[in-house]
Amino acid sequence: MVGDETAIAETLNRLRRAHGQLAGVIAMIEQGRDCKDVVTQLAEVSRALDRAGFKIVATGLRECLSGSSGDGQQPMTVEGLEKLFLALA
Repeated sequence: MVGDETAIAETLNRLRRAHGQLAGVIAMIEQGRDCKDVVTQLAEVSRALDRAGFKIVATGLRECLSGSSGDGQQPMTVEGLEKLFLALA
């Protein structure tokens, strides 16, 4: 994972929240809850995952371009970053 400790913590919190929301969606389906409520919660899970992905890309953008991650990997190209970003679309 790229980024500073704060960015990592924020991303992990988003993912944990999405994890909890997804567990709630599963429980709602098992309980036979109303379709509207299930879809609303599922949309929230999707948005939470999208935000986590965008946070990862945004936080790592400078590091990926400069190759300053310290792991010996080559810096990403602009085309590579664009492909990574569009994978979230």
